[in-house]
Amino acid sequence: MADTKYMTTDLSDAYEGKARLRYLPPTYRDFGGRTRFHGRAKTLVTFEDNTKLRAAVEMAGESRVLVVDGGGSMNCALFGGNLAALAAENGWAGVIINGCVRDRAELAGENVGIKALASHPRKSQKRGLGSFDVALRFSGVTVHPDDWIYADEDGVIISDTELTS
Repeated sequence: MADTKYMTTDLSDAYEGKARLRYLPPTYRDFGGRTRFHGRAKTLVTFEDNTKLRAAVEMAGESRVLVVDGGGSMNCALFGGNLAALAAENGWAGVIINGCVRDRAELAGENVGIKALASHPRKSQKRGLGSFDVALRFSGVTVHPDDWIYADEDGVIISDTELTS
């Protein structure tokens, strides 16, 4: 189901000069069954290890967006079909990954938004590394825990405050 209430182009126009908006660069591609999603940010930093990412999507998502700084690694995927199914089942609005995903056909079939840099067939390691609820700095922007994330086919907006259409 499309989240048509919050279109990034409309929000960008309406809040220009009125709110501190940050934009992810247009290098993030859509992989999930939903291309439009929004919610408060839950942040995670990890590198080539998806143990904590799995732990996150096993929790109640409460319509939040999990924002993962995977260091932009192109060596393996942090997120795949099994985790997408968990994210959808547990009420996550979306997942944004500064890194790779895999199982593209499965991701497209799940009712969750997924944006990442690319796909990669190799799975990540399982070492239990990573930190939740930290400020992330990647792709030229900073994302804080509880920031508001608005995503659609045109891109991703990050805001300190909730935006209304």
